[in-house]
Amino acid sequence: MQVTIIGTGYVGLVSGICFSEFGFQVTCVDLDAEKIDSLNNGVLPIYEPGLDRLMEQNSQRLTFTTDLESAVANADVVFIAVGTPSRRGDGEADLQYVHSAAKQIARAMKPETVIVLKSTVVVGTNAEVRRIIEAERPGVPFSLASNPEFLREGSAIEDFMRPDRVVVGVTDERATQVLQQLYRPLYLRDAPIVITTPENAELIKYAANAFLAMKITFINEVADLCEQTGGNVQEVAKAIGLDNRIGGKFLHAGPGFGGSCFPKDTRAFAATGRKYGAAQTLIETVVDVNEARKHAMAKKVLAELGDTPQGKTVGVLGLAFKPNTDDMREAPSLAVIPALEAAGVIVKAHDPQAMAEARDYLPNTQFCETAEEAITDVDVAVIMTEWNAYRALDMKTVKARMRGNIIVDLRNIYPGDAVRKAGLTYVSIGRPRTK
Repeated sequence: MQVTIIGTGYVGLVSGICFSEFGFQVTCVDLDAEKIDSLNNGVLPIYEPGLDRLMEQNSQRLTFTTDLESAVANADVVFIAVGTPSRRGDGEADLQYVHSAAKQIARAMKPETVIVLKSTVVVGTNAEVRRIIEAERPGVPFSLASNPEFLREGSAIEDFMRPDRVVVGVTDERATQVLQQLYRPLYLRDAPIVITTPENAELIKYAANAFLAMKITFINEVADLCEQTGGNVQEVAKAIGLDNRIGGKFLHAGPGFGGSCFPKDTRAFAATGRKYGAAQTLIETVVDVNEARKHAMAKKVLAELGDTPQGKTVGVLGLAFKPNTDDMREAPSLAVIPALEAAGVIVKAHDPQAMAEARDYLPNTQFCETAEEAITDVDVAVIMTEWNAYRALDMKTVKARMRGNIIVDLRNIYPGDAVRKAGLTYVSIGRPRTK
């Protein structure tokens, strides 16, 4: 079976490479010639652990091209994996790239092609795409399916190869059979394959991400309450997470969620609710609370600099929205650092992977080659992203390098007593302050 993926962003690239690992011939298409040249030279445009190795070992089954027409004409199944960013003004998903891809696929496809929407799209998009294709190629038989992705950046290969479930929205038997064949290796590993309607598949994707975002926002607000009452959010989260009805995942207090999925998808889900007169009030609140959370973290750091923060220096460890990625989209650091700089604070920063991406967002920040350099002669050190490289810092060395003695840990990766014993004041999220 010949598989073509339209779009070599995060989802398209990971999916294409993983399908090649299943043994399929895969062609990945993108309009960006520079990106395609890099991929043909073995250079990935994103950082995802293990993806470079997987691409190299399946190079004989992978083709990267800008020639959409040829790639589609030779394909049995075509995945649309283009971006669906938030539309300015109303937060709805911008579907212009999906619609454009659908038109181009329609013009080039052979009869009986199975077209699969992998992009995250709002309910009703499959029906729109069907109308577009039928208008472009009236009378040509094809199948259309929805197959949303559930890939976590930093763990995408594991999520693709060992998913909690695969969701497939279909309306005909051919699409069902083709997708079952594509995912047969997962079926053999007992991964549940949920066969449903396209509308359900579209809703499942957004509802899942919205619910997870809500869990994060919930525990962040609990952390605020813990700080005011002497509680410890980690102990609270552990205890409630042991309840099987709740579960412990995504109950980690921090500076708010970011990245390419949760912010965009929660806004789109809320906008869809407004569009259909079924307000998603909880999710609208989640969106607002999460944005406020990021700015509150800046105030938390500024409070440790005293009444006159101007001219003082803060060292920030971690810039990406989460570890094991270089993705800076809507990262909490992009709210915290500019707020510090607006108050006259000098910011030094380090990240193991994201500094190249971060430079365009943070033109006034001093970027450091090592974590040690980033905390040297600073008044306050801030742990922004929980990279493993920051989990075993020698606190006595940290104390010796710093000018001040305060660590603000926005990810709660250290026990407070260990930091205190090194002579540092430790400020964390939802836990007692230690001196």
